[in-house]
Amino acid sequence: MFKTMKNKIQTAAMKARNALTNPSGDQMTGWLIVVLIVVVVGAVFMTLYQGSITQIWNSIVSKITGLLS
Repeated sequence: MFKTMKNKIQTAAMKARNALTNPSGDQMTGWLIVVLIVVVVGAVFMTLYQGSITQIWNSIVSKITGLLS
């Protein structure tokens, strides 16, 4: 069982390495599209949940300062 899992991990790592080192333009375009999607989704998330994120961050900071004082 562990041998097949190790082989699958090695195969996946080899495929990922080959995909990253492939100099073709199609591969580069694919990675640029992925980066664009991640940036857009992150921006939408930050915009929609900006108030909640600020509130959560402030509560985390206040708990830490309460523990340290």
